[in-house]
Amino acid sequence: MSTFPNSPRLLKAGLALLDPDTAAVVRVVALQYNPDTLTRTLQVQGAGGDAGGRAEPLRLKGPPVETIKLDAEIDAADQLEFPARNRAAVEAGVQPHLAALETIVYPPSGRLRLNDLLANLGTIEILPAQAPLAVFVWSKNRVVPVRVTEFSITEEAFDPALNPIRAKVSLGLRVLSVNDVGLDHRAGGLYLSYQQQKERLAGLFRPGGLAALGAEDAL
Repeated sequence: MSTFPNSPRLLKAGLALLDPDTAAVVRVVALQYNPDTLTRTLQVQGAGGDAGGRAEPLRLKGPPVETIKLDAEIDAADQLEFPARNRAAVEAGVQPHLAALETIVYPPSGRLRLNDLLANLGTIEILPAQAPLAVFVWSKNRVVPVRVTEFSITEEAFDPALNPIRAKVSLGLRVLSVNDVGLDHRAGGLYLSYQQQKERLAGLFRPGGLAALGAEDAL
């Protein structure tokens, strides 16, 4: 318990997994420690190719393609100090936390068995398994639908049973915009709210005048 009861509650970053059909929350995976850095890249979507770019250089055909990269640390040391209250950490180290993240990019094993059965029965078309909708949450100002595109794990320490007790996870995420899913999809609504929040925050910015740029007589 904090020695400062009036201090603000520390929010955790993480991923929420939603059922793609009902939008019900399936699982929430909070990161144990908030990453120190977050890298975002925006790829501008200009209208047309080279010719279109010369003719209409200011037109945008859609939102930019945004990617997010972060590194997170997971450590079971604190839980291992109190083994009676943290049986999962004692039995498996940080593997439960890692597995909660890793299974985001796995089709369910039951679906794999079903697809194999259908294939053996001669089914002509087998649809790929549909994953839950992943939503990246980094404060209330940044709640955005994503697809996990990169995932790497570095396990750094092990207990006597070779369970990892400390690990670093690197995640690469691609933001799903309305261009990817449409406005009728739950992800589309989340993305639109995300962009509208950006516009609201931009409205809070206090712009300077041209004098600050030394260009008051140039424009």
